[in-house]
Amino acid sequence: QVQLVESGGGSVQAGGSLRLSCTASRYTASTVTLGWFRQVPGKEREGVAAIYNGGGRDSAHYAHFVKGRFTISQDDHKNIVYLQMNSLAVEDTAIYYCAAGDFWDVRTVLEAYNYNTWGQGTQVTVSS
Repeated sequence: QVQLVESGGGSVQAGGSLRLSCTASRYTASTVTLGWFRQVPGKEREGVAAIYNGGGRDSAHYAHFVKGRFTISQDDHKNIVYLQMNSLAVEDTAIYYCAAGDFWDVRTVLEAYNYNTWGQGTQVTVSS
């Protein structure tokens, strides 16, 4: 079973940056999709970015509301996934979760149901 642990959350002013990290205990042979999601109280969890495991940045997909501001990437050893968040806005305030899945479909890669393993989440707060 893959275990995921997020870190790097915190408080920042609007316009600032944060980098989230997601460390995986290991990946199974079937782990093909790595993603970042976020959730605010009272709302559904929404996909932010996803990447094909080992596929590099060319495989990355982004939600329209973060495109150009956020970047998902992996380290060389492929057991850490990063989410670099720039030009943060108050609306980006949420709990951010990383997730791993066994299914890659570019049409649904930002849908939560594609993922079967989740981290515990890390809070990101952006103030005006």
